[in-house]
Amino acid sequence: MERVADKREQMKQDSKHDDWLFEQLKDANFAAEFLNLAGEDDDPKTYLTALRKVVEARGGFASTAEKAQVSRETLYRTLSVRGNPTIKTLNAVLKATGLKFCVTAP
Repeated sequence: MERVADKREQMKQDSKHDDWLFEQLKDANFAAEFLNLAGEDDDPKTYLTALRKVVEARGGFASTAEKAQVSRETLYRTLSVRGNPTIKTLNAVLKATGLKFCVTAP
């Protein structure tokens, strides 16, 4: 029984963290830094997961897909861990969330 209680407590903590992150990602500066940090990871899945969270927080998939001029299904597929988006699609999604690409020197 203790394991079930531990899992419930962990789920509550995860939910609180997700709620906090969702609220923070509504701020464009926080979202941009979040994506920049995710982009430092060598695994592209990290960036796609982060971008998916940004999309959810900054308008949702339906609204973002419409603004980016892609279908909602395409957006889900593109931002999945198996996704392989083009620069054009990434740029459109970022613009749809109120963000843009920016390159800086290390």
